Amino acid sequence: MVQVAPCVPLYWRFARHGCYNLSVKVSELGEFGLINLIGEMVGRAGKAPGGLILGIGDDAAAWKCAGGTQLGTVDSLVEGVHFTLDTISWEELGWKSLAVNLSDIAAMGGVARYALISLALPPETTVADVTAFYRGILELAGKTGVALAGGDTCRSPLVNITITVIGEAPGGKMLRRYAARAGEMVAVTGYLGSAAAGLVMLSGNLNLETGLAACLDTAFHKPLPRLAEGRILVENDVRAGMDISDGLVIDLGHLAEMSGVSARIEAEKVPVEPRVKESFGKRALELALSGGEDYELLFTADQETIIRLQKVLPVPVTVLGEVIAGKAGKVSVVDGKGREIALSSPGWEHFTA
Repeated sequence: MVQVAPCVPLYWRFARHGCYNLSVKVSELGEFGLINLIGEMVGRAGKAPGGLILGIGDDAAAWKCAGGTQLGTVDSLVEGVHFTLDTISWEELGWKSLAVNLSDIAAMGGVARYALISLALPPETTVADVTAFYRGILELAGKTGVALAGGDTCRSPLVNITITVIGEAPGGKMLRRYAARAGEMVAVTGYLGSAAAGLVMLSGNLNLETGLAACLDTAFHKPLPRLAEGRILVENDVRAGMDISDGLVIDLGHLAEMSGVSARIEAEKVPVEPRVKESFGKRALELALSGGEDYELLFTADQETIIRLQKVLPVPVTVLGEVIAGKAGKVSVVDGKGREIALSSPGWEHFTA
């Protein structure tokens, strides 16, 4: 049995009644324990101004405004942590930097509108590098109808990119992490594991068939945010969902944790691109379960809704498990005979990875 993100027990090891052990390192707390700590501090600081619907904890914040419901998200990509310049071009880096932020809006079922870009660069960065970076951003912005509204630049020893995206949730309808219910099915869009397989290919100089190599390179470097798919989900009354960025198991764990439920994944039903299965063998399942950076949508719904979605969504929809009553955040992966599969890692987590 794999239990993912046991945030509350870990959190209370380091913070009790608002008193924090300041000597504890973030590597001990972990990314999600750190997020919980920050959320607790923000909550203790006082009531947020009127209009805030969703704050810390979901894929994006949401607040009411005169025109409806707005969404906001921010993400950073740091050289040496999220990418290395010897495995990604500047143009690909531009695309991916915007894509990961747009995916957070897709995860809410929202519409992306504006982007603000903060770009920290080493002095030796060339003008050619910067123009290539913005070509990548502008290409994806053009495809998704997003306007670049401003940003900031500064000097840095390493490349550091931070992007804020503002969007909206028409009619106030959103996907949320805390809305999964026992008895619902767990489903995903597209295939899983291709981005992680792409990273393995690039890191290990694997000699793969040309068509597959191109497919994996695109999956890793130029993911396409599921914005249209997210809108279709909320329009069909799906309530619970998120994008898969850190890995299927760990992300489903977050969804289950916030919803107060457990979940079960049937390994044989996890959708993996057939050529990835053939080329990577047994490792393909591990990449699909915990590789991350797929930026597909993970959601829960009843059978009738999923059957309807399989007819209207422009990408494959696969049911791979179910939501069950049980300890919040607990996720199990089982084989075809119902036996639990042990995983070496449920997915990516900053500070502990």
